[in-house]
Amino acid sequence: MKLHKTSLDGVVLIELDVYADSRGFFIESYQKEKFKAAGLDYPFVQDNHSHSIQGVLRGLHYQLWHPQGKLIRVTCGEIFDVAVDLRRSSDTFGEWFGSFLSDENKKMMFIPPGFAHGYYTISEAVDVLYKTTDYYDPESERCILWDDHTLAIEWPLLAGKAPLLSKRDLGGKTLQEAEVYP
Repeated sequence: MKLHKTSLDGVVLIELDVYADSRGFFIESYQKEKFKAAGLDYPFVQDNHSHSIQGVLRGLHYQLWHPQGKLIRVTCGEIFDVAVDLRRSSDTFGEWFGSFLSDENKKMMFIPPGFAHGYYTISEAVDVLYKTTDYYDPESERCILWDDHTLAIEWPLLAGKAPLLSKRDLGGKTLQEAEVYP
């Protein structure tokens, strides 16, 4: 397993060891002691599975009172995955990092608590699995607009088409309006 620091403190891209032969492959996607030794010592309490069709954009989501760290991986398809630093005390507050995650590159991204998360579906369909460090709490759920001009996220929209958004995501707030972390 190789960890790559990103421009945002705490956000890590993870390259897994892949053992492949003519039958397929084997990956150890999570092993507590290896993650702990790599400095990612977080208690994961919930696993989530999301399926989306091409063009769907989910996010930018976060939980205000029960912030969730997330360990994200794609088991089928491809996404452009984004983390936004919402920690006012951070030197990178309001900055974002994005990376392509897919079943082919087998990369994962770890996003610690204090960040918003979102992704855009590149492939015809995608299955995203992610572990969280806290439970889902609908009362503290918040959303920042995916196209907030102050963030200026460079989403790789297919053929320049508008993404498919949920009602909740359409009602997101700008970073300036949003409740964020100290």
